[in-house]
Amino acid sequence: MKRPTLIDVGIEAGVSAITVSRALREPEKVSESLRERIAKAIDKLGYVPNPAASSLASNRSSIIGVLVPSFSNYVFADVLSGANSVIEKTGYSIQIGNTGYDPLTEEAMIRKFVSLSPVGLIIAGVDQTETSRNMLETVDCPVVQIMDSTDDPVDVIVGFSNFEAAAASAQHMVDQGYRRIAFVGTRMDPRTQQRMAGFESVMRQHQIYDPALFITTPQKSSVEIGRHLLAGLLDKVPDCDGVFCNNDDVAVGIGLECQRRNLSVPKDFGICGFNDLGTTSQMNPAITSVYTPRVEIGERAAQYILDRAAGGPQPDIRNIDLGFTLKKRASTLRSEAI
Repeated sequence: MKRPTLIDVGIEAGVSAITVSRALREPEKVSESLRERIAKAIDKLGYVPNPAASSLASNRSSIIGVLVPSFSNYVFADVLSGANSVIEKTGYSIQIGNTGYDPLTEEAMIRKFVSLSPVGLIIAGVDQTETSRNMLETVDCPVVQIMDSTDDPVDVIVGFSNFEAAAASAQHMVDQGYRRIAFVGTRMDPRTQQRMAGFESVMRQHQIYDPALFITTPQKSSVEIGRHLLAGLLDKVPDCDGVFCNNDDVAVGIGLECQRRNLSVPKDFGICGFNDLGTTSQMNPAITSVYTPRVEIGERAAQYILDRAAGGPQPDIRNIDLGFTLKKRASTLRSEAI
C-alpha cells in the first residue's frame, strides 16, 4: 500500500501541500479551523511525516537537540519537562543525548547533533572542550547553554549563579550561629565546583575557613553516600556543627545519619541542601535547600529556539539569569530553636 504524502493530505483537506507543511511545522501561522481540517485528513489517511525528506527540502531537520549529563538526575528531568511542554505542540521534536558528565562524550554528541542540521541545541553548563565550543560557535542554529551563568555564552545562557546560590546558603548558616560548617560534595562536576567556591568565599570572609571541613568524592550523589560522608566527617572533625551539601540526596542522607546519632537538628547541627527537589521539605525537621527554577529554565531555553527559528533576533541580554530562592526551613533555623 502506498504511503500517503503531503500532496494526498492536501487533496483530502482541500488545500495545497505547502499549506499542510506549514500547518505541521508552524501551526501558529495557520488558522485553528484549517489546522483541524488538516488534522482530520492526516488521521483519515494515516499520514506520518518523513523527517528525512523534510530535512532535504529545507536543509534543516525538525530536531531540537538537548544534551544533559544524566538521565537519572531529577534536576535534568525537570529541565526536559519544561522544554517538552513548549515543544510538544509544535512540528518539532526533541532528541536527547546523555553525556554522562564526560567532556569527550559530550564532544562526540555535539558533532553528531550538528551533522543532523538541528533547529537548535540546548546544552548543560559552560565547561565544554575547546573543540566542542568551536563546533557550537559555528553551527548554523541557536544554541542555549543552561543551568549556569556566564558573561560569555556561545549564544545565550539560561540559568543562575551556582556560586552566588552557595554563598547565600553559607551566609545564612553563619547568620544562624554555625561556625564549623563543612562543604560536602559528590561527583564534583563544574557546577558543584562553583558551589564549593561560593561556600569557601563566605568561610574566608568570616575567617572560619578550614580545609579539613571540605569533604568531596567523585561518586554520584545518593542518600547512602550522604550518610557515609557525614560519618567520616565527624570521625575526622568531631566539632563540625553544620553542612552545606551540593545536592538534596546528600542532605537527606546526612539528616538520616543525624537521627541515627541522636544529633539534634538544628540545635546541635545544621543542614542545607541544593536544588529543593521535594524530599528535603518532607524530612523531619524539614531541610533548608536552594530552589532552582529547573522547569522554567527548560521552558525559556525551548522558547528561545522557537523564537529564533521563526526569524527572531538574538536578545540584547545573552545571560538570562532566572535566579534562585533559599528555602529556609527548620534544619538551619538555629536561632529559633534555642
